[in-house]
Amino acid sequence: MTPAGYMLKTVLFRPSWIKNHGVNDIFAVSSCFSKDFVDYINYWRHNGYWLFNAPADMDEIIAREGADRSKLTLFYYEVYEYQFDNDEKTWSKFDVEQSFETNVVKSDAATLQGFDVVSFSVGTNPECSPLSCNSLADELPVNRHCLFRTFYEAKEALISGKFDDAEPGPFRIFAIYSVET
Repeated sequence: MTPAGYMLKTVLFRPSWIKNHGVNDIFAVSSCFSKDFVDYINYWRHNGYWLFNAPADMDEIIAREGADRSKLTLFYYEVYEYQFDNDEKTWSKFDVEQSFETNVVKSDAATLQGFDVVSFSVGTNPECSPLSCNSLADELPVNRHCLFRTFYEAKEALISGKFDDAEPGPFRIFAIYSVET
């Protein structure tokens, strides 16, 4: 797994369409439900994974946008170096966007929460997390944060076709850590 960066998010509690009552909240990488702290892309401070190299890199944006940091949860992400093409059933290396500086400061205060599978049909920023976006959490074994417990569960779900009809791929696997601030 490669350090990918940080993101502040507003965590959404389990929406009613997810019937798996073992899910308490959504820690997904995508911002479909647990929204990113602001619409940050136009500030061009993100790294090549479309995340942030360090938590402090979001401070100026928070100040400009007037976001309430006390209502946000800080996440640290690592990404598997290969992405899965669900049409071809193949793994291939992918490159980080080279036009952005990517020099992630690894967190010492991070606690692993689980693993997410995320679509990247455009190849830039994270798109959808089918465990939450497509309610696959109702069919697959997930933890209380709507994430796979292990990397191998995520990888096996991709290989066995569980994501084939969810979203257009390719898909990338992320380790998701919460960070105490």
